[in-house]
Amino acid sequence: MERMGADTAPKAPGSETIAYGADPLQTLDIWRARDANGPAPLIIFVHGGGWKRGDKDNATGRFKAVHYPGQGYAFASINYRLVPAATVEQQAADVAGAVRALVDRAAVLDIDRRRIVLMGHSAGAHLVALVATDERYLKGAGLSFADIAGVIPIDGAAYDVRAQMNDGPPIMRQTFVQAFGTDPVRQKALSPTVQAAAPNAPAFLLLYVQRPDGVRQAKALGTALEKSGSRVEHGSFPGEGLKGHAEINRRLGDPAYAATARVDAWLKRLFAR
Repeated sequence: MERMGADTAPKAPGSETIAYGADPLQTLDIWRARDANGPAPLIIFVHGGGWKRGDKDNATGRFKAVHYPGQGYAFASINYRLVPAATVEQQAADVAGAVRALVDRAAVLDIDRRRIVLMGHSAGAHLVALVATDERYLKGAGLSFADIAGVIPIDGAAYDVRAQMNDGPPIMRQTFVQAFGTDPVRQKALSPTVQAAAPNAPAFLLLYVQRPDGVRQAKALGTALEKSGSRVEHGSFPGEGLKGHAEINRRLGDPAYAATARVDAWLKRLFAR
């Protein structure tokens, strides 16, 4: 499970690399929008890897950095500090710090800072959902939920950490213990479903394949978000087990893949608001 979403295809050309902190892992790549008419909306991707591995160069997927700039959006993919050298709390702070770095460079990069979407896969899905439900991470970077237009978590299964540790695949238990510890108070604090009492980011598109724990977790998160007033849509796609889990990340942005059209339509509606 540690190689969630890995894709060894060469990185798409044309990116600029930005450091958003002093640690070597606090870097991001950004691809500017092509043929944008004015400042472009921005999609920020957060890779997976069980919170302890993964990299923007091999876990972003081969299509996103080509497809989204072609749709008129800037696209960024970030690295962040990894467990055990860093905590999950620090990883969420890194996501917020990367957003801050891009907001600060909005004029230079021709980004519309009011139209930013967070997207993440697997552990990255958990991190973007956490940043979008617990405002302290954005506030720590001088931002707020008002700076995030929407969130796309992709096939996460850690939105309720305690429930996943009790009901999820036993093979992942040690990974969860390493990332979240055994203190129930900390586990709740790092659970987007538990943190989803209002306020939250305004709009979510929850994507998942047919892994029972992932479906269960996404539906529970969606219910909690809707109760708090966020707009929530679901995208359910074929695929089972680790193969399906990796495929939805690897193929997102491929025009032949069903989830690509679903995301494209959602983004158009969101950014038209």
